Amino acid sequence: MLQKSLSDLNKVVAIGGGHGLGRVLSSLSFLGPRLTGIVTTTDNGGSTGRLRNAENCIAWGDIRNCINQLVTQPDIGSLLFEYRFQNEGELKNHNLGNLMLVALDNLCVRPLDAVNLIRNMLHVECQLIPMSEQPSDLIAVTPCGSDVHGEVSVDKMHEFPNELTVQPNVSATLEAVQAIEKAELILLGPGSFLTSIMPPLLLKDIQVALRRTNAKVIYLGNLQPEIGPASTISLQARLKWCEGKLGFPLINAVIQDIDKQSELTYPTYTHDLRENLNKNYHDRDKLKAAIESVVNHILMPAR
Repeated sequence: MLQKSLSDLNKVVAIGGGHGLGRVLSSLSFLGPRLTGIVTTTDNGGSTGRLRNAENCIAWGDIRNCINQLVTQPDIGSLLFEYRFQNEGELKNHNLGNLMLVALDNLCVRPLDAVNLIRNMLHVECQLIPMSEQPSDLIAVTPCGSDVHGEVSVDKMHEFPNELTVQPNVSATLEAVQAIEKAELILLGPGSFLTSIMPPLLLKDIQVALRRTNAKVIYLGNLQPEIGPASTISLQARLKWCEGKLGFPLINAVIQDIDKQSELTYPTYTHDLRENLNKNYHDRDKLKAAIESVVNHILMPAR
């Protein structure tokens, strides 16, 4: 029997933060509405952090980043959405897309409606879902027992945390839970382990959905070494720590760049993933080919 290929899948879900998740989604954008991105919403830095302090909203920056990377035909609308104010004053460094999403959030019944309105305006077919529609922050507990509040502060830690939680204990977006339960393939990363990949996985609703799903889960490794507390332990230790937090095995395979050969107990596939011009970025075509290759290995044969 023939094995399923990536293009045969009806539901692919990718989970993470803005830059890495956006790159994955754009590499698989040919899947259209069969592809869903579940986006971390706990960032508290930059324009996003200022808006969160002022409006008590979710972090919109990573969602905006993903939308921008999924725009296939740039026009004045997409240029406006990504415009960043440079002049001195209250608007300095604010991104117009963030402001638009906050305004729509205030006008719409729910944040997901705001995302869908912008997606439709910019002709983005991929589904994008905030991990939660309620504001929350990342909280880490140091080995000494002190609490560290917010992604920005967690990134500055010198030691790997003993605990990591999202507070308040918000509910996951219903559509995110449903997408995970129906998924055939789930992709985690690339991106910052503690502040991009882990926050959605800390939500109880998403943990239950991950336990229920029949999807295979692939972890996409970073091209550059982690910065911050995640750099203090190996990738193997990070993945085991993640599964320990969930309470069950999660990762079916790991994709690493050919220059990043870590010793892992997980099935590991190495590919050349770097762009030719900018070696710090995953090449979209290479990433797509790598995921396709691993899918052919780990998915059950089609019936």
